Amino acid sequence: MSRQTSDAQRKAVLAYQRRQDAIVLRPSRTDGAAIRAAAAAAGQSMQAWILRACFEQMQRDGFTPPEATDADQPDT
Repeated sequence: MSRQTSDAQRKAVLAYQRRQDAIVLRPSRTDGAAIRAAAAAAGQSMQAWILRACFEQMQRDGFTPPEATDADQPDT
């Protein structure tokens, strides 16, 4: 049974996708399995676990991201 998507839903998905960034990771199968296991053990999604790890590393490195400007935002 196929389910149709309304125009409003499609527009909402596109608007959400325009606001988000996409970063593709290609770990080895072994590393990917380890990341999945660590995320599951922490009770987090892989995305949440990876983002937390990245932000913790940035904090340890003393990195302060620049303030976002309108130029950094996607066209709407």
